[in-house]
Amino acid sequence: MKFSEVLRVAFRALARNKMRTALTMLGIIIGVGAVICTVAIGEGASQQVQEQINSLGENIITINAGSVNLGGVHLGNQATKSLTPADAKAIREQIPMITRVSPGVGAGVQVVYGNQNWFTRVTGASPDYLQIRHWPLQRGSAFSDHDVDTEADVCLIGMTVAQNLFGGGNPVGQTIRVSSLPFRVIGQLIPKGLNPYGQDQDDTLIIPFTTVMKKLSGIYWLQSITVSADSSDDMDPAQQQIAALLRQRHHLRPDEPDDFIIRNPTDLAQARQQTLSLMEILLAAIASVSLVVGGIGIMNIMLVSVTERTREIGVRMAVGATESDVRRQFLSEAVTLSMFGGAIGVVFGFFASSGVSAMLKWPTLVPISAVLISVVFSAAVGVIFGYYPARKAASLDPIEALRYE
Repeated sequence: MKFSEVLRVAFRALARNKMRTALTMLGIIIGVGAVICTVAIGEGASQQVQEQINSLGENIITINAGSVNLGGVHLGNQATKSLTPADAKAIREQIPMITRVSPGVGAGVQVVYGNQNWFTRVTGASPDYLQIRHWPLQRGSAFSDHDVDTEADVCLIGMTVAQNLFGGGNPVGQTIRVSSLPFRVIGQLIPKGLNPYGQDQDDTLIIPFTTVMKKLSGIYWLQSITVSADSSDDMDPAQQQIAALLRQRHHLRPDEPDDFIIRNPTDLAQARQQTLSLMEILLAAIASVSLVVGGIGIMNIMLVSVTERTREIGVRMAVGATESDVRRQFLSEAVTLSMFGGAIGVVFGFFASSGVSAMLKWPTLVPISAVLISVVFSAAVGVIFGYYPARKAASLDPIEALRYE
């Protein structure tokens, strides 16, 4: 039999019991749709995490002030006062694989403009900070090294603070009160959204770190130093060199613990992405169980079809159909069931993922690979679960089949 003839007979056989055919395909439809929907949710989450990783900056290393032990009591991170601007300068000058350095100090402050006020966090930094974080300005200009040296009362404003103080207005050139001091807004940062830790990165003011140290916090030490390495390959050796340099500068004995903490902020975000990828695989595996259930349904219906069409099989064999013709006929019906169910399941998966995104405000992304794998898998289900009924039909004795009532 020609392939076109096989398909024509397959469609005609399936059309005899439309309801049974539709219910049989339902398992494949739900299975393929569930796989595509779960993969879309996982891919959307992974993409969101990747965007958050990119928002942190490139090749960032953060050095935070460490803990101190007083009488057996550990006071926690940023309790030491040994991290200084001189340390930041030494890192810049003595570690060649470090390209940019920004001393850091922060404080929670109340900011006021007119009759509007907002509590936010001030980030004291150097001009390198914006390059390290890949954080361009939406309008205005950044402060300079001269502003750092002169402890200028200027600031860059984040989107969240700008919206709460100015609404939709332009904040550049306006004067706001930070704590009790007037500061001139010279630039507005583009929005970055949440970081991998769930914090709003736009809820901030960026001010020269010398201004924060001497006018807002009244301290002489740093809470952190943020640096950027040449490349990702330089991250580990750079961290080791920074640790060795700071231990030497802080006169720590070999048996003394570090009084600072070196972190790579992208490590946690990447670990989170790996966890999401693992969960995506797990959910897709669970959803694929529906495909197996659908395959069992196909096998069951095809076995029933073989029983119902025993005389038809006998007639076919009597007029010259071979065992391979009969086997191919029933196998094509099973594959047709699964392929049509898979195609409808792909459409269902797209609509389901869009519905999840709309209702839960959760990003979804349907990769082409997931669609192709689902279609191939559904075809494989048809072949695997359709082979046994097809083989059983082909092995019928023509004489006995003709006598079957």
